[in-house]
Amino acid sequence: MSVMQRPAARPDVAGRPVPEATGRFAALVATGIFASRLAGFVRQHFLARYLGLSEAADAFNAAFRIPNVLQNLFGEGVLSASFIPVYAGLRARGDDEDATRLAGAIGSLLALVTSGLVALGVLATPLLIDAIAPGFAGEERALTITLVRILFPGAGLLVLSAWCLGILNSHRRFLLSYAAPIVWNLAIIVALLGFGGRTGEADLAVVAAWASLVGSALQLLVQLPAVVGLLRRFVPALGLGSRHVREVVRNFVPVFVGRGVVQISAYVDTMIASFLPVGAVAALTNAQTLYVLPVSLFGMAVSAAELPVMSSAVGAAEEVAAELRARLDAGLRRIAFLVVPSAMAFLALGDVLAAALFQAGKFTRDDSVWVWGILAGSAVGLLAQTLGRLYASAYYALRDTRTPLRFAIVRVALTTALGVCFALPLPPRLGLDPKWGAAGLTVSAGIAGWVEFALLRRALGRRIGATGVPAPFVARLWAAAGAAAAVAWAVKLAVGPLPPLALGAVTVAPYGAAYFLVAAALGVREGRALLARVPVVGRLPG
Repeated sequence: MSVMQRPAARPDVAGRPVPEATGRFAALVATGIFASRLAGFVRQHFLARYLGLSEAADAFNAAFRIPNVLQNLFGEGVLSASFIPVYAGLRARGDDEDATRLAGAIGSLLALVTSGLVALGVLATPLLIDAIAPGFAGEERALTITLVRILFPGAGLLVLSAWCLGILNSHRRFLLSYAAPIVWNLAIIVALLGFGGRTGEADLAVVAAWASLVGSALQLLVQLPAVVGLLRRFVPALGLGSRHVREVVRNFVPVFVGRGVVQISAYVDTMIASFLPVGAVAALTNAQTLYVLPVSLFGMAVSAAELPVMSSAVGAAEEVAAELRARLDAGLRRIAFLVVPSAMAFLALGDVLAAALFQAGKFTRDDSVWVWGILAGSAVGLLAQTLGRLYASAYYALRDTRTPLRFAIVRVALTTALGVCFALPLPPRLGLDPKWGAAGLTVSAGIAGWVEFALLRRALGRRIGATGVPAPFVARLWAAAGAAAAVAWAVKLAVGPLPPLALGAVTVAPYGAAYFLVAAALGVREGRALLARVPVVGRLPG
C-alpha cells in the first residue's frame, strides 16, 4: 500500500501516527439521524392516525417500497462503499482537483442513469406491482399503481441527495447530510395535517405521495449549496476516461449487485405480506420504522463516521491492519452498548413503543400489539445487523466490495427460505392467527443476519486479525437490559392505564436510567463514562 499524507493524523511522542478520533463525528451523524427519524415517527404517526391499517395504508406502504429501490441501489450505502473511499483517498493525498472532477463525473453518471430508470419505472409500474404485491387486486392494485407513478421521480431526486451526502461525509460535514431528510418528512406531515380527516383514505394517500415528491426536491436543494461550496470549481461532466471514475464504477458494481440482492429480500417480504390479512404490509412498515432507529442511530452513525477515516489509513499492511482492528473493536463496543438495550426494549416494551407512536384515530390497541409482535421478531437479529454494518465498512475501506456481496447473497437466500416457512404455513399450524406471519418474516431476517455477521467477522479476521465484542461484555449488557426491563414493567403495572404517549414517557425513561445504572454497576466502562457526565452522579464517591 502506498504511503499517503493524512492531515488528520497527529504524531504521538514516539513519532507514530495517532488515529483520528471519530466520536464527535459519530455524534453528529447520530444527531442528524435522530432528528430525521423523529420527524419520520411524526410522519408515520399521522399516516397511522388517518389511514390506520387499511387497504389504502397497505397500498401506500407497498407503493413506497417499489420506487425506493432506486434510492437503495444507487443511494447512500452504494456511494459510501464505492465513491467515498476513492474520493477521500484523493483528498488525503492532496489531489483536490482530481477529487472535484471525480465528484462531478459520478454526479453526472447518477443523474443520467437515474433519469432513465425513473422513466422506465413509471412505464412498467403495472408489471412491478404484479411482481412485488401479487396479492393486491381491484381498487387496491389500481391505487398502488397511481402512487408508484407519483413516487418514482422523487426517488430519483433522493439518489442525487445521496450523492450530496457522500461529498459532505467525505468533508466531515455529517450533520447536514443526515438531517436533510427532515424537510422531506415535514412536507408529508404538512400535507397530512392539511387534508387528513376531511379526505377519503385513497385520496389522502395520493396527496401524501405528491407531498413526498415535493419533499424529495427540498431534501436535495437544502444540501446543494454546501456541496457546491465544498467542490468550488465544480463542472458536471461524465469523465469516463478517468481511472478514478473507472475505479468507482468497478467498486460500484459488486455493491450495486449486493444492494439489489438485499432489495429482492425486502420485496419478497412485501410479496409474502401481501398474502397475509389486510394490514400486514402497513404493520410491517410501522414496525420497521421503529426497528431502523437503532440500526441508523448506532450502526450507521459509527460506520459512517469511521468509513472516511478507515479509507485514509496509511503505512505498511501490518500498521493498517492494526489500526483497523483498533477502530473495529472500539466501534463494535459502542454499538453493542446501545443496541442491546434497544433489542430488549423491542422484546419487553414493544406494545408501549408502538402505542406511543401510532395509537390514535384508526390505529387501535390491537394494532399496537400486532406491531409489537413484529418488533419482537426483529429484535432477534438487531445486534448482528448493526455490528455487520461496521464490518462492511471495514471491507469497503480495504477496497473490497465483493466479499460483503457474497455474504449478502447468503443472507438473502436464507431470509427468503425461512420467511416463506415462518410467515405462511407456520402460524396456522401452531394455531395462531395468520396475521402473525408478519412476525415470522422479521424472525427469519434476524436468523439470517447472524449468519451473515459470522461470515463477515471470520473472513475479515483472516485478513487483519481477530476482532469482535468480548462475550462477557455482551453478557453484562444483556443482564443490565433485563434488569431495566423488569424496572420498566414494575412502573407500567404501578401507574395503571394511561394515554399511550404518557405511558411511553413514564415507562421508557426509567428503563433507560436503570440500564445505564446497572451497566455501570456491572463494570461496563461505557456506562460509567456516561454517568460521569451527569453532574449529580459524577460527584458521588466511587
